[in-house]
Amino acid sequence: MSTTWIDTHCHLDAPEFDADRDAVDARARAAGVRLLVIPAVRASHSDAVRALAHQLGHAYALGIHPLAVDDGADAELQRLAEALDAHAGDPRLVAVGEIGLDHFVEGLDRDRQRRVYEAQLRLAQHHALPVILHVRRSADALLAGLRRFPVAGGIAHAFNGSAVQAQAFVDRGLALGFGGAMTHERALQIRRLAASLPAHAPVMETDAPDIPPQWLYRQAADRAADGQGHGRNEPAQLPRIAQTLAELRGWTLEETAAQTTANALAALPRLRALWASDHG
Repeated sequence: MSTTWIDTHCHLDAPEFDADRDAVDARARAAGVRLLVIPAVRASHSDAVRALAHQLGHAYALGIHPLAVDDGADAELQRLAEALDAHAGDPRLVAVGEIGLDHFVEGLDRDRQRRVYEAQLRLAQHHALPVILHVRRSADALLAGLRRFPVAGGIAHAFNGSAVQAQAFVDRGLALGFGGAMTHERALQIRRLAASLPAHAPVMETDAPDIPPQWLYRQAADRAADGQGHGRNEPAQLPRIAQTLAELRGWTLEETAAQTTANALAALPRLRALWASDHG
């Protein structure tokens, strides 16, 4: 029995894929990864991300990543609002994202991050769209924003918080994204969460070209030094990453594909029509 997958978080627009983007997409499809969600990280990337999703038959999200929040935040927010208005009816636009808070990287303006995050939650409310959240040592602050500005579900991407925090996101209708980090044997908390969360909670993602699985991992400096892209993550890795989830849960790979696909379609409802069209 063949398995098919949704990669709910893949930065296929990243410059790391400029040399072989079509080949990366072809390898993903050959591996059974039939649908990607490509989240923007800046409002200025909206047109390029949308065009790529349409060109390759995938889905996309529009948002401002917390690491992209700078002095031009107000202009970026205006540009994002205009893009969401312009493409509100686009069936391939499935979420507002990648948005959120990053409390790991030092030197960032947390107040500015919070203001931009909450403004984007309001945009998601206005368009009745789910969100794709960047969660990095910021789960409680993100949940506080969601309590103030409830949205139509979504995905907490690359989740690595506590079990209590995980359940709080699930209780608010969000799925939790698991990818390459889960394959690292020392990622004990992520692996515990992957094993113990309710079956309807996990979705699969790669965050390609980032967060490589254990078998691709190399120090970033080494990867930069050789200039060959070795260690680059890509969506074709998803089924092998999912094998780790299957082992942690005691599921077959087929059960893992079916469950995580159902979870993705529930978290990002506009994916359903795209998935049905691809599998019609």
